[in-house]
Amino acid sequence: MSTSESQKESKKPAPHRLKLPRFSAARLLIALALLFLFLPFGDDVEGGYLIVSILLGVVLVSGIFATGRRGLGLIIPVLLALLAVAGRWITHFRPDLFPPAVFLVPGLLLIAFVVVNLLRFILRAPIVDSEVLCASVSAYLLLGLAWTMAYWFVAEMTPNAFSFNTAAVAKESMAGFNAVYFSFVTLSTVGYGDITPISKVARMLAALEAMTGLLYVAVLIARLVSVYSSHQDRD
Repeated sequence: MSTSESQKESKKPAPHRLKLPRFSAARLLIALALLFLFLPFGDDVEGGYLIVSILLGVVLVSGIFATGRRGLGLIIPVLLALLAVAGRWITHFRPDLFPPAVFLVPGLLLIAFVVVNLLRFILRAPIVDSEVLCASVSAYLLLGLAWTMAYWFVAEMTPNAFSFNTAAVAKESMAGFNAVYFSFVTLSTVGYGDITPISKVARMLAALEAMTGLLYVAVLIARLVSVYSSHQDRD
């Protein structure tokens, strides 16, 4: 083959490949903000369950895109997302057939997968930019959402796992917003005492979440400051 022929071969366009949208932690953060903004009103507004379910599905799909995975690496998270979304609808319309664990377990596994990938992106980032900051906040919110599902699951398996102060908690159930509220109060180590873990599993989960919240903030700030300082020194 001559040189001119080889140059023509090299100039041929590469075959088209299917590509997912590029990594965008900002979109995931927006989806999370909308979900948490509407959650307190999900039980009081007509059609609130529908809206919360749609927003949760958007969060799960945005989380998959935010991991930046391609090809075969998407099979497991996509299956988990389908199981979580479909399971939530099935347990709503036929709670007599399927317990909430049908969507809580795959949802929890998917959120854990997304958080691990976000942390890898944050810890490997050479500079601190808006994507890194959005990924950091998103990972923190997803941690609270993961523990929400864990508390909900424990409450379903052990009905007396949590104690409620009826004067402060209108609905004595660890499902929905009560689980979200308790999770983020524990993650931030505030602890108002209106919901108290009773069983050993519930207490261990609460202790682990409190430790995770403290360590996440400490390690994350140290990492971001270190990356930002080293980048400033190079400049």
